[in-house]
Amino acid sequence: MPGGRLTQQERQQIALGLADGLAYAEIARRLERPTSTITREVMRNGGPSAYRAEMAHRATERRAHRRRRQTTPREAQAPEQAHGRDAEAVREYEETFTTVMMASGMPTMMARVMACLTLTDSGSLTASELAQHLQVSPASISKAITFLDGQGMVRREQGERRRERYVVDDDVWYQSMMASARAIAQIVETARQGVGVLGTGTPAAARLENVARFLDFVGENTTRAAEQAREVLHTKPRTPAEGAAEPGSDHG
Repeated sequence: MPGGRLTQQERQQIALGLADGLAYAEIARRLERPTSTITREVMRNGGPSAYRAEMAHRATERRAHRRRRQTTPREAQAPEQAHGRDAEAVREYEETFTTVMMASGMPTMMARVMACLTLTDSGSLTASELAQHLQVSPASISKAITFLDGQGMVRREQGERRRERYVVDDDVWYQSMMASARAIAQIVETARQGVGVLGTGTPAAARLENVARFLDFVGENTTRAAEQAREVLHTKPRTPAEGAAEPGSDHG
């Protein structure tokens, strides 16, 4: 499987694949690249509808140039990886995780902070630790934390020396889903108010009523699914050995 950076020819193949409606996995298979590489490449360069090979190639060269200028200070500050992890693989995965969250609609800096917190073993960092890791200003971190806190995706804790720590805990995705369900419920309520304003039976009112019915169904199912699945967030994943041993226990 080829390694290293994508070539200009590969980027042209990606653009052609997207134009043909191919899935990322199929494009990756044809290029003999990991699917995550294709996903990250497309999402960091405009997304599937705006991806352009030439623009993506120039943007990558600019990013590489900036990284070369920052190599010495970044390497000096890079923390040693725990558990024998490959530092470069972790960095690339963090970019992929960030890109996927951006694709879901999260602003860039908020996605970077969320990825950084999620991928730490402790699940918590201070503002200065985040700023150092992401090489951004404290003001950027503050703005991102304010947004994430408002969405219920992080919480604040008082740390040592009165420094705030920002925490991503096991319930963050549950809280995020519930916040989404509440937002949907507000849209449903507003749509149904519009039915009365526009007049029951009119085309516009009928459209709003259908929107309300659709979103009401989605919101209810989102809430129900989040409640039912919440315990998964607090379940310790099985190891491969445990998974292999389980079938045998049924015969004992």
